[in-house]
Amino acid sequence: MVRREKELHLLYQLCCLYGVEPAYRDGEGNLQTAEPETLLAVLQALGAPVANMADVLRAVRERRQERWRKFCEPVTVVWSGSSPCLELHLPAAKIASRLECKLHLEGGGLWRYSIVPSSLPLTRAAVVEGAVYEARLLRLPIKLPWGYHRLSLSFAGDDKEVMLISAPFQSWNLPKGREKIWGCFVPLYALHSQRSLGSGDFGDLEAFSNWVERLGGSFVATLPFLAAFLDEPMEPSPYQPVSRLFWNEFYLDISRLEEVRCCREVRDFLNSTEVQEEMAFLREAPLVDYQRGMGLKRKILEICAREFYTNNPKGRAELAAWVTGKREVLDYARFRAAVEKRRAGWTAWPARMRDGSLKEGDYDREVAAYHLYVQWQAHRQLQSLAKGNLYLDLPLGVHREGYDVWRYRRNFCLAASSGAPPDAFFREGQDWGFPPLHPEGIREDGYRYYIACLRHHLRHAGILRLDHVMGLHHLFWIPKGFTAAEGVYVRYHAEEFYAILALESRRHKALLVGEDLGTVPGYVRRAMERHKVNRMYILATEYTGKPRRALAPVRAGCLAGLNTHDMPPFASFWRNKLRQGGRLKAALPLFLYHQGFLPVATTEAGSLLRGCLTYLAASRAQLLLVNLEDLWLEREPQNVPGTGNRYPNWRRKTRYSLEEFSGMSQIVSLLKEVNRLRDGD
Repeated sequence: MVRREKELHLLYQLCCLYGVEPAYRDGEGNLQTAEPETLLAVLQALGAPVANMADVLRAVRERRQERWRKFCEPVTVVWSGSSPCLELHLPAAKIASRLECKLHLEGGGLWRYSIVPSSLPLTRAAVVEGAVYEARLLRLPIKLPWGYHRLSLSFAGDDKEVMLISAPFQSWNLPKGREKIWGCFVPLYALHSQRSLGSGDFGDLEAFSNWVERLGGSFVATLPFLAAFLDEPMEPSPYQPVSRLFWNEFYLDISRLEEVRCCREVRDFLNSTEVQEEMAFLREAPLVDYQRGMGLKRKILEICAREFYTNNPKGRAELAAWVTGKREVLDYARFRAAVEKRRAGWTAWPARMRDGSLKEGDYDREVAAYHLYVQWQAHRQLQSLAKGNLYLDLPLGVHREGYDVWRYRRNFCLAASSGAPPDAFFREGQDWGFPPLHPEGIREDGYRYYIACLRHHLRHAGILRLDHVMGLHHLFWIPKGFTAAEGVYVRYHAEEFYAILALESRRHKALLVGEDLGTVPGYVRRAMERHKVNRMYILATEYTGKPRRALAPVRAGCLAGLNTHDMPPFASFWRNKLRQGGRLKAALPLFLYHQGFLPVATTEAGSLLRGCLTYLAASRAQLLLVNLEDLWLEREPQNVPGTGNRYPNWRRKTRYSLEEFSGMSQIVSLLKEVNRLRDGD
């Protein structure tokens, strides 16, 4: 028993050194402790040299030695107005050697500094494997502009480079006089019109945005429309993209392509009986058929691409100029072409290709040119949308077989997947399948990948939703071969994430919204409030069933809404409450009546919808998001988590087309009332 306790104590020490949490509190407050086998597997996934309990003592010693020999952390946050401050780990025997500092500013310029570390404040000391180390505090006498700066340190023959993130403490906020805005949400695939090919496209998104703007709204929100596998492999989920750095050509508006207007071959193809019948089928189908729809659009786009490369020298020059500022798109295009040629994900490729090296013959050049063309067209079509009008969604992860994992391998941990622990809704927990970011790999890479993902979205978005915001602090990892119920949490360097988010938010003048629903520790929400990341107030989760306080008060710094894409629409939510009866049935009507948002305490769904929306519109919430489908009392959800193929997740079209719902007087009048309350009239 004593030996077992010592072994566990050492194992927990090793977990602490690697940021692994051996236990967590579940949704009911119960302490859940991981088995040693799970902890060993997660530690292995992080790179710890442990195969079994016998390796733990040596691994602890090596990790401690590694941390003291590291000299300094690879990333340091410098909040606006403060001086850079770093803790240096130095051998005591060399403490009198000179430390040379070179600071390379992001905007250009070089600053030098030299000092003897023995003159720096001593914070602690340690003896590691017989060697004495001292931790000294280095504060550089300089005020940094916002940005990502490189600090080169040279000491006793040891060189180290540190990324300094100089950032404002809080993210961008709305200017005074415009503190309360609203917008509408609909998944882009579900939005459809008489002119699109059976699914929404960027043209529909612009038309929807213009309609909302005419009613007084400030933005439109949708699910991620990032690059996806829509053939072999096949994964239409917006939360399993091929990449968080490129768009999905499935959403291109064909009618806006110059080649469609100018090329006779394209027009003849579109006007053929076969294609006209296929287009009619796709438009009339109640569900989005990604494979069939992409098959048709691919044929059209391939003709357009050939015409473009053959007969559009001006366009080719514009494309070349764009590629100069986004060289990675060439790499992405070759990757997609290689996937198509092998009809398999990169993990099934030969070793050289798996390791990131593609050569002529590994892919079809014409296919790579196609992917380059469609990315450029997606960029152009999104650029034509008003920048501040888009509320985009940054998914937590990417497809395991996708471009990002292949190219940014060190940023991911392939021996585990992300997920969620068991709770009241998912008794077995959830395994989302995609690999988590490696907490040290992303730091050693200077957060290059994460910053690129943010910028890709913020170039076009006025508001960005951060999926599963708790992942900035810690994420639930499921090691390979284990179930979701056996997973554990792994910590990240949250301060560094918040610094990057605040900096990029300010630079792009974009609001941030963190998805903080479910079991979220209090410290996460406090950090969000400190850094001005909007929390979420979702009526369905705030409903208490108490007549005098059926809904919790709405906070000022939040996005308010009735539900999310993972929840039942309002009509279904209320139908379930009616079935439960009693207090749950009466509480909401009575509350809204006493608050002045219902003329009578009715249980009729349409009246309650209006009462709930006007209650949220009149609240202190900075942002109000109206789910378009709630306005006609839709009962079918867009996604039912955990159902797999048993429900048509991510495929259901809106009941009405864009032309139909935009002319429905009851919808227009309700949104005008929402706008009046948001304006404070």
